[in-house]
Amino acid sequence: MNIYRPLKNILALIAVSGAVYLTAQLFNYSTITDRDKDPENSEYMSRYNVYALKTPDKLTFGDEIVPMNRWDVKESLDRELLVNTYWQSQTLLFLKRANRYFPIIEPILKEQGVPGDFKYLALIESGFVPTIKSPAGAVGVWQFMSGTAKDYGLEVSSEVDERYNIEKATIAACKYLKDSYKKYGSWTLVAASYNAGRRFVDKQLKLQDAGDYYDLLLGEETGRYVFRILAIKMIMENPSAYGFKYRESDLYPEIPTRKVKIKTPIKDFAVFAKENGVNYKVLKYFNPWLRRAYLTNKYKKEYEITLPAKGYINFAFSDYKNPDGSVSEK
Repeated sequence: MNIYRPLKNILALIAVSGAVYLTAQLFNYSTITDRDKDPENSEYMSRYNVYALKTPDKLTFGDEIVPMNRWDVKESLDRELLVNTYWQSQTLLFLKRANRYFPIIEPILKEQGVPGDFKYLALIESGFVPTIKSPAGAVGVWQFMSGTAKDYGLEVSSEVDERYNIEKATIAACKYLKDSYKKYGSWTLVAASYNAGRRFVDKQLKLQDAGDYYDLLLGEETGRYVFRILAIKMIMENPSAYGFKYRESDLYPEIPTRKVKIKTPIKDFAVFAKENGVNYKVLKYFNPWLRRAYLTNKYKKEYEITLPAKGYINFAFSDYKNPDGSVSEK
């Protein structure tokens, strides 16, 4: 028997163990030195925190009191507050786009007698992407289905689809919402029925012998729907309280516009655009309801085409100024 073999094995084991230890120490030293002890990273980590969010004791939707004394209501709102606060990119886009589209929607809601809180419904429906179309076929900022849109006076054809016209679609949405309010007498149920449909809400109210949204057991989407509106409302009304910091110049500015009335066919909108001082892309951006590159307009119907006001065709956010010439920062 070779007496040196066990000794060699022991020495080899010690060598391997030493190598593993040194490697681990080097790795640990590298990661600690290069990452955790890096001054810039340490500063970042000291500033990065994820907080639990306080739910309010009082809250309303359309001047209707939200029963915040109920644990189920409180927890449902807490979920949506957390999701929408920490889904920062999406909510920041909401804040940016709302600066452009709220000034269009708010006066119409007021004029039509619909609570201003419904602007948040439009926001969560579409994210204020005017050309959005759902897999089910709902279209535009208010996500109208074709049949409902026609019922409420919107033109829907291969050439013209007024579901994409934010002003006309908002007026139609107001009519729909007011009809729902006549039925339910509750703006909260009106909001829920906008998501799930009146038939579904009617069925659940009867099945569960309930008369209030907060008493209904609903599926995931509609069960969260009103609470998502409420969470977005809270964040939008006080963004800094939820960690959203921005300058006024970071928001998408409302672009002044002018109207061009037409009663005749348009053979080529690219040519029409140039004749009116813009390009085809800009024309389509402001008028997504024009669905073709032409308009036959067989019955000589009058349409209003929206174009940017002169001087506002191309401008950078940094160039955007208030009417008095100042640049606001927030």
